[in-house]
Amino acid sequence: MELNYSARLKLLHGICLAETHADGAKPSTDLADYAPIDAAYYLASYITFNAISSAGRQPKDELTTDFDMLSVYQAYGLLTFAFLTTPLAEEKIKPDYQAAQITIAKTLFSGIPDEQMIEIVNSGLNKVKLISDADVEHWSEFRENLDKLTISFVVAGTDDESPHSKEEVLPLFGQLLSQLCEAFEAA
Repeated sequence: MELNYSARLKLLHGICLAETHADGAKPSTDLADYAPIDAAYYLASYITFNAISSAGRQPKDELTTDFDMLSVYQAYGLLTFAFLTTPLAEEKIKPDYQAAQITIAKTLFSGIPDEQMIEIVNSGLNKVKLISDADVEHWSEFRENLDKLTISFVVAGTDDESPHSKEEVLPLFGQLLSQLCEAFEAA
């Protein structure tokens, strides 16, 4: 059975959700229970969490020692969301980037006071705009690499004939996040 892109997102959402249930609860196996945009919110946060972990970053410590780095994670999550949802345009599904900012921030930074959350969201959005609008070669290359990696992750997680598994692709997000962190640490 050939899956369209939105079905792939929903399937991958269900797979990743099932893997992260520590309490043994089983999420629904009915793809109709998942919406493509909700899947993209979840997957963008899932990828970002894994990238942070793979990169050896410590957001809890950075909350007090390097607060601006949290907005880099927010930007990374939002960029990942954008690349996850871009192919949905072919299916006439339009993401709500305003809602995505809030959903991703609340997922990544639950427990942070609203004032700090607003600061992270605003600063993250500014970083996304900088990265998206820049014509500089390293930003173009970064966007291209994140786009390719995001789509590779979706394919690896939903296609039995993929040359790679999602477990093989996932650590590469940490490498890209490290590049992004270094770029903003140097700025």
